[in-house]
Amino acid sequence: MPGMKLGLMWGYWGQLPPPNVIEVTKAAEDAGFDSVWTAEAWGSDAFTPLGWIAGQTSRIKLGTSVVQLSARTPTATAMAAITLDHISNGRFMLGLGVSGPQVVEGWYGQPSNKPLARTREYVEIIRRVMAREEPLDFQGEFYQHPYHGPGSVGLGKPLKSIVHPLRRRIPIYLGAEGPKNVAQTAEIADGWLPLYYSPFHQDVYNEHLTGASPDFDIVAGAQVNITDSVEEGLAPVKMMLAFYIGGMGAKGQNFHTKLMGRFGFEEEALAIQEAFFEGRRDEAIRLVPDEFADSIALVGPKERIKERLQAWEDSPVSTLLVYSPGSVEKVHEIAELVLG
Repeated sequence: MPGMKLGLMWGYWGQLPPPNVIEVTKAAEDAGFDSVWTAEAWGSDAFTPLGWIAGQTSRIKLGTSVVQLSARTPTATAMAAITLDHISNGRFMLGLGVSGPQVVEGWYGQPSNKPLARTREYVEIIRRVMAREEPLDFQGEFYQHPYHGPGSVGLGKPLKSIVHPLRRRIPIYLGAEGPKNVAQTAEIADGWLPLYYSPFHQDVYNEHLTGASPDFDIVAGAQVNITDSVEEGLAPVKMMLAFYIGGMGAKGQNFHTKLMGRFGFEEEALAIQEAFFEGRRDEAIRLVPDEFADSIALVGPKERIKERLQAWEDSPVSTLLVYSPGSVEKVHEIAELVLG
């Protein structure tokens, strides 16, 4: 399938680390996968596993999808990016994102207001650190370098990174779902990491991507489940959707619920959220429409997946990011299907 690249998504860890990260990632590199990505929520971090993977691979690109803005200052994130880019010989891509208030305020202990403005300042600071043209002097609404606010002893001074970046501009991607967030991503970032993307519903995002440059990179995730039964293949997709739409946010402030509504399933999204909050999780999974789950995934027999891949190829997506294939065998199956 010429033109579209493959990415491997490890995401964040569950109760324990995945047992075969290096084995599967090496197989993906050998099979022609272009990139491998990690994530973080409120357990494992995104940077450490990439350092581990970097030492065990040589060609595959390394991305974060995503690093939480509220977890670190922009300069700390820039330091990690500089370090990983050096140890990987220029293979690193920095994906950033803003989680919802439950995670930002509940886990990271940071304010969750004005996420768009915070993101813009965060990206600008990282760009300046990486460019290393002058000592960092930035006085924004949310981030100040040097800091002169409450508690300051007044001795801070603008500094440059001691380490010279391997690349003065590394690719920055943003995870974005809301219309304004997607539009800002097209304006200030090198690429976009949509959580749900459907090539069958491109109209949901098209108008918000008009400001993107011609080489803007869209890395869209999808579960690829090769099974004889479409229903069986959709089961884990629906489970994931029920968790995010139902539980990853508060009522009235869940980005995923709102996004499902923009796909044309507002009534179903609210029903899923209500069932999830009331502890009826099995019902929440059943309430996820097959049509919606099928539109953001690739499931069923190989012949069906090949047919549906055409819609992805015809979309603006440049990398199909496959969620945790799980085994070396599945990695090779997917590579054969997508890359030919």
